[in-house]
Amino acid sequence: MATYTLSVEVDRPYAEALDAARAALADQGFGILTEIDLAATMKAKLGVDLPPQVILGACRPPLAYEAIQVDPSIAAVLPCNVVVRSLDEATTLVEAFDPDAMMGLADSGALDSVAADAKQRLRAALAALDAPTDPVQED
Repeated sequence: MATYTLSVEVDRPYAEALDAARAALADQGFGILTEIDLAATMKAKLGVDLPPQVILGACRPPLAYEAIQVDPSIAAVLPCNVVVRSLDEATTLVEAFDPDAMMGLADSGALDSVAADAKQRLRAALAALDAPTDPVQED
């Protein structure tokens, strides 16, 4: 299993989970800077079918600014990617790139507090999606 994402499986259809993910991220102070319909892109570019899924480029400007002040090159891994992917008609997976993994790319311990704040907010957003009895898990 991957060790670089935070994820939650929700008992909601894809469209409902996507709306809920956008709202939960907004509640944690994240704006959506980019949105990539991965299924549509792969269909258009390669002619292949994927389950419905979208990559949301989520950014909390104060955290991004703080990180860039410490290490300007960290901008290369911003914003935080959050993927909303249909598993079946009633179940959706929402996963976010773990800020701890992102900080593993940087040399500065000064970014640890930024990563911790981002991780706490992403976990809260995922938890708000009303996961089944399992808590948000690191994959």
